[in-house]
Amino acid sequence: MGVTEMGVVTMRSRLTEADVRALVKAPTERERAAAAEKICFTVDRAILTPEERVHAESIMRLMAEDAVVHVRRALAVTLRSSPKLPRDIARALAKDVEAVALPVLEHSPSLSDQDLIEVLAAAPFAKQMAIAARETLSSAVTDVLAKRGAPEAVKRALENERADFAEEGLNTVLSRFGGNETITGQMAQRNKLPTRVAEKLIALVSGEMFDYLINHHELPAQVAIDLAAGARERATLDLVEQAGRQQDLASFAHQLNVHGRLTPSFIMRAVCLGQIAFIEYALAELARVPHQRAWLLVHDSGPLGLRTLFDRAGLPVRLFAPFRAAIELHHQLEQEGMTDNPLIFRQRMVERALTLFQSIPKDDLDYLLDKLDAATKRVRTLANVKTLT
Repeated sequence: MGVTEMGVVTMRSRLTEADVRALVKAPTERERAAAAEKICFTVDRAILTPEERVHAESIMRLMAEDAVVHVRRALAVTLRSSPKLPRDIARALAKDVEAVALPVLEHSPSLSDQDLIEVLAAAPFAKQMAIAARETLSSAVTDVLAKRGAPEAVKRALENERADFAEEGLNTVLSRFGGNETITGQMAQRNKLPTRVAEKLIALVSGEMFDYLINHHELPAQVAIDLAAGARERATLDLVEQAGRQQDLASFAHQLNVHGRLTPSFIMRAVCLGQIAFIEYALAELARVPHQRAWLLVHDSGPLGLRTLFDRAGLPVRLFAPFRAAIELHHQLEQEGMTDNPLIFRQRMVERALTLFQSIPKDDLDYLLDKLDAATKRVRTLANVKTLT
């Protein structure tokens, strides 16, 4: 009878009469470790009554206290991901020698944040690395890792997108390792960074990491504008793309307006790239109306609302027809469910937007087509990369 076919009564019988005897009395360490592994495998997959759970946990505690490392390791490896491993046993294993501790530290759901922090406080390198590689990490744990961790462990945690870093923790990493290009580069590549952390990183990274940072993270408005204006030699910042990352669109639109960047061509490129939320704030800024009012007029299905806002914003009359068509296109794609996939949505928006400009005078069209063509290539490249991965 296989382990998965074993009934609960049979399982308990075998645990008490056969496997436990082998665990205690087997002549070699290898045989004892094999018995421990079998017991743990059975316990992990069985449905236990409260009485049987108590019995199983007693056996696990015997293993955790066994003098033979192979027995304790069999327990740690076999139950490393199991919620049936009691917390007190998981804690004991986590403080054991590395061969026993590392599987539990990296995988066990039984360990609390406080348990992990206690291990980090002792600062053993291999155990830091195991904790940094856990599937998820809270900001409480990464804060301690940022303060005490070896650079390799900090880097591994930064690579882990499911490791939650608070702004304070990231600032601590920068204070300790701001001169370490490997760590600052890894931080720049995280999916999300607080705005103020991204601003600090700008001065610390260079080359490809600098380009990645400014084109994938939200930056303070003034920093973004300065970079787009060529304040740094390698800056290739696209302000329309940056608008899509901003949390405070009202402030961003205001800063762009103050610096004369909310031009008609900029507005047109933003709408054709599907940045409708930004368009709402940009038109509100130019027309000097509350955002809620601008939102209603942008999304007004009638013939006059959008035109009224467009005219009040001071945008050229000749651009209104393609502008309105782009807004309608956005609504159409939204109804088709395209917004669920941002990459596909952007690609469809750009491709269809290119057909909207037949009525625009050539002088106005040249700039738009150049920019939209470049954007289309970039979107298609990203789509190809996404497909390959």
